[in-house]
Amino acid sequence: MLKYVNYSVVFQEIPDETTLSINISGCPCHCPGCHSAYLWKDDGEMLTPNVIDDLINRFNKDITCIALMGGDKDPTEVEALAQHIRDHHSWCKTAWYSGRQYIPHSIDRQVFDYIKVGPYIEHLGALTSPRTNQKLLKRLADGTFEDITRLFWKKTGTTSVKNI
Repeated sequence: MLKYVNYSVVFQEIPDETTLSINISGCPCHCPGCHSAYLWKDDGEMLTPNVIDDLINRFNKDITCIALMGGDKDPTEVEALAQHIRDHHSWCKTAWYSGRQYIPHSIDRQVFDYIKVGPYIEHLGALTSPRTNQKLLKRLADGTFEDITRLFWKKTGTTSVKNI
């Protein structure tokens, strides 16, 4: 069973979504330089479908997406929670931030609207770095996934402002 340590409503994890980000503990990846090393321990409360329902009911339509941040120790449970969200809260999108390079073939990717894959490699940076090895994938209407990582990269250049 997965445990979660905390949650928050965020705007930066999934582009164009107001996301309830749930931080899952017990991460087996232990990426050097990880900004969430506190999630390596198996701490927190059990993350059950009832907890998901309570959180969704608390935030209701103020959120548009739920991101399960971690859960790599039990991908099948992550899939089951995402399926629960799809079955009982179909208006809410689902996302999974995995620290693994690949999602196991046994997992039904179609229960996720977004999947982030890739371990954190400090010298390559996070999703905001154009050099990152991590990828954020968005499920399209035909069931395929598009790499949307570029949406995290800030555009450089200058803009001109006219005097009014």
